[in-house]
Amino acid sequence: MTHHLRTVPVELLLLSAGYCLHPEFVTLRGGSIRPAAYPAGFACIRHPSRGWILFDTGYSSRFRELTMSLPYSLYRHLTPVRLQEENTAVRQLAKLGIGVEEVRYVILSHFHADHIGGARDFPSARFLYPQSAYDAVRTLGPVPATRAGFIAGLLPDTFDEIAQPIERASMEISLSDDIPFSGGRDIFGDGSLIAIPLPGHAAGQIGLLLSTANARVLLCADAAWSSRALRENRPPHPIAGIVMSDRTAYRETFDRLRKWQVADPELILVPSHCKEFFDIDSEEVHRL
Repeated sequence: MTHHLRTVPVELLLLSAGYCLHPEFVTLRGGSIRPAAYPAGFACIRHPSRGWILFDTGYSSRFRELTMSLPYSLYRHLTPVRLQEENTAVRQLAKLGIGVEEVRYVILSHFHADHIGGARDFPSARFLYPQSAYDAVRTLGPVPATRAGFIAGLLPDTFDEIAQPIERASMEISLSDDIPFSGGRDIFGDGSLIAIPLPGHAAGQIGLLLSTANARVLLCADAAWSSRALRENRPPHPIAGIVMSDRTAYRETFDRLRKWQVADPELILVPSHCKEFFDIDSEEVHRL
């Protein structure tokens, strides 16, 4: 059955907490060999009754602390990170007048360190996550966890008690015919936030479909590294497959996002590391 729930509009702020450096050609086929900056974007969402919600968190200073020694130090050497303390999610929200205790939910798209880096800064929040994403990393030892981009110490010590799989906290819905994905989850049962499965980059990765007063938006996490890659059909270099859970699924997801954009040109796709939406100096808050 097609999803016909009334959509509750939300307020959407796009910010970034630090950035990392990669040669451009790794994330954009045919790009330059020179390093490019990729913001660690996160979304701050205000629901009319549920309050403030984060979609991912970007980096925090704990990333630097936890990657001082092997094997985790390999992570930061291969992916150099730049972060000033005032640019962490908790500090930026404070500048906007949003207190830590006001963040009622943190929705994690997947468990790479640049998405969970600030999780411990929100002890009052209820965490929601895709079950298969956590299952893929939760029991990994240090070496395989490093390869998977996961640093367990970034999560709250009580994560298993304060977190809940999205599959248990939401309602499964069928999506409209112009959405080339299946298995959407209506997180609050009001059509405001729809979790969309976007496999490939990381096991169980999800995006978030929502509407504001002015736009319809898909926060598509790392299903693409930039809007330019999607527009120009320039997926990552094969070498990027080293950090992917499933290269074939990544390309299928990438192609489906392009198909969706053609079928629904008013939909705004927001990759988590796209400089068109996230300012690497964190001086600008993008509102959609």
